[in-house]
Amino acid sequence: MAIMSRKQKVSDEIPTASMADIAFLLLVFFLTTTVFNEEKGLPIVLPEQSEEQDVSPKNLIFFMVQPDGRVVVRRGESEQEQTIAYSEVEGILRQELLANPNLIAAVQTHPQAAYRHMVNVLDEVKASGAERISLQEMEN
Repeated sequence: MAIMSRKQKVSDEIPTASMADIAFLLLVFFLTTTVFNEEKGLPIVLPEQSEEQDVSPKNLIFFMVQPDGRVVVRRGESEQEQTIAYSEVEGILRQELLANPNLIAAVQTHPQAAYRHMVNVLDEVKASGAERISLQEMEN
């Protein structure tokens, strides 16, 4: 009796039957483990209701952001204006807050001013410790 041995032929092809399954599992894995960065905005707490209140002019200080980045400071109803760099806002506002803790910092931005100029002034206002801030668009 002769025993015949079968020779198994080795395939030179890569099995692709489960490739789609593996690709799908990798896709699901990376989608579920990827962390997306949330865009951070300005941390400002807005009031619940919009109601107008009468504010004494002596409790106001205006920081008017110009298109070129300069800041014009005006106190209350005074017509006297002072032009400063945005980096000086913190020092001026700290002094004013020591004299009047009820002071409201009104940041008025010119429509043609770059967004970064307004943010720079807001950062300085927050660094001064001011808690009462008003944001306005400057009228031409």
